[in-house]
Amino acid sequence: MCGIVGYVGQRSALDVVMGGLRRLEYRGYDSGGVALVHEGEILSAKKAGKLVNLDAELAAHPLPVAHTGIGHTRWATHGAPNDVNAHPHLDATGRVAVVHNGIIENFASLRNELEARGHEMLSETDTEVVAHLLHDELERTADLSDAVRAVCRRLEGAFTLVICDADQPDVVVGARRNSPLVVGRGEGENFLGSDVAAFIEYTRNAVELGQDQVVTITPDDIVVTDFDGRPAETKEYHVDWDVSAAEKGGFEWFMLKEIDEQPSAVADTLRGRHSPGGLLQLDEMRISDTELREVDKIIVIACGTSFYAAMVAKYAIEHWTRTPCEVELASEFRYRDPILNKSTLVVTISQSGETMDTLMAIRYARQQRARVLSICNTNGSTIPRESDAVIYTHAGPEVAVASTKGFLAQVVACYLLALYIAQVKGMKYGDEIDGILAEIGRIPDGIQRMLDEGDQMRKLATELAGSRSILFLGRHVGYPVALEGALKLKELAYIHAEGFAAGELKHGPIAVIEQGLPVFVIVPPKGRDQLQEKTVSNIQEIRARGARTIVLAEDGDEDVVPYADHLIRLPKVPTLLQPLVSTVPLQIFAAEFASQLGHDVDQPRNLAKSVTVE
Repeated sequence: MCGIVGYVGQRSALDVVMGGLRRLEYRGYDSGGVALVHEGEILSAKKAGKLVNLDAELAAHPLPVAHTGIGHTRWATHGAPNDVNAHPHLDATGRVAVVHNGIIENFASLRNELEARGHEMLSETDTEVVAHLLHDELERTADLSDAVRAVCRRLEGAFTLVICDADQPDVVVGARRNSPLVVGRGEGENFLGSDVAAFIEYTRNAVELGQDQVVTITPDDIVVTDFDGRPAETKEYHVDWDVSAAEKGGFEWFMLKEIDEQPSAVADTLRGRHSPGGLLQLDEMRISDTELREVDKIIVIACGTSFYAAMVAKYAIEHWTRTPCEVELASEFRYRDPILNKSTLVVTISQSGETMDTLMAIRYARQQRARVLSICNTNGSTIPRESDAVIYTHAGPEVAVASTKGFLAQVVACYLLALYIAQVKGMKYGDEIDGILAEIGRIPDGIQRMLDEGDQMRKLATELAGSRSILFLGRHVGYPVALEGALKLKELAYIHAEGFAAGELKHGPIAVIEQGLPVFVIVPPKGRDQLQEKTVSNIQEIRARGARTIVLAEDGDEDVVPYADHLIRLPKVPTLLQPLVSTVPLQIFAAEFASQLGHDVDQPRNLAKSVTVE
């Protein structure tokens, strides 16, 4: 969750670091700080709250120009979010400065050991322990990289560390275990960041760091080893988006920009997946066709919005492949002793590729000999690297905490996976797959139409902005859409919002219906298992009890007209594909509703973009 930046080169390190931290604000934070190496000293500044507070501190007490520095935005795990607990943390002599993302699980025993040796801690954090351990190591070795490796061997848990040393002014050292860190390669300068956005203004050349690795950057070199000092193999890649992609582009909020980018996000996720010979081809499929044909159970694992994409995936996978599919919350998966074997395919979905709950579920699955395929939007992140196969969603950077284009791209990737498995297992012929892909290929036009007609949702949000509770109902794939619509409203507007399976109304939820309560209903297309007819009956039931009905129904569905207080028309699409168009108006509604209440749409309270601790 925290933002980390490191720099060494010829530019003003403070400018580079602060710029990087601003581009990482979307990750969520409660304090920020910087440390610079200048003429044999560590000079630092840190403040609780937003970066404007740190800006004010730096304006009141300017730091001299330096060319080596580190910075951090903190999400509190140990100790209150205040100035003292903010990073960077220094050792007792002020020689080294440390910033840290993650949790050091054995920090209490290490702290007791250090205090027994006379070290005095100033903060409540687990991070300060690292600075003091480095102090002791640097009394035994003159090399910062050696000292970092020695300390890392003693740490337990998930961590990214970035360190600078007053005695080594042209060096910054980073280390990672179960927490993101990426290297930016420049000319006469190099960068570290918890995300490529930290340095994308200066370079698009990045270096992946593997698990349990230490990286040392100087202006002219990047050296990567494991925790024992052995040279480590690295993989370089080119970031295919630039700094302008992370700017608002004229929209009031990043979220609005990302909603508007959904037609291209869906199109880009589809692009290049279909060979001229009529076969699907995925990004990094390191699972053989023979192994896929032996799969007799699929488990899709995810958190938050990605979990609702997984719920949509279940319908598509079972319908197209006839393979049993379960959907699991990553945070619950490994604690219920699931039944896995080599015939189980575990599919994980994560926008960031660093979601700790999902990552730990992957490791559990692999221990049980299951194959793992990940769906992810972030090249070079941990989850794809630890999976047997990956489908990248190619949605581009998503800055707003509440996911929009990431969700639609994930759903499309799930469709591609289902069709790929159906192809390998012989459940779908090439012409059938061609037909389905053609239908998905027309979806971006349908999404664009929903964007063009978005004013009706914005007007509705203005009318309903005084509501303190809103319900969402859906059937079949409309059920996860209802859950996602409710989640968006909870995330952004901080009001009670709940999604239900429409068929469950009479089993309890109908008791909460009262006069004037707004209820969104996602109506399935006609012609499949009486889904549409049954949903129309649900609308009648809630309207008879005083609900204000907001009905999302496809073009030409006249059955809903007598029972809809507000009617939102959707393009005609197959039932399985409807989430790609029905979700969009709910996103627009939630963003406008929150804006009407004066909330920060991009950075909702208490939330962070990437949850990298359990």
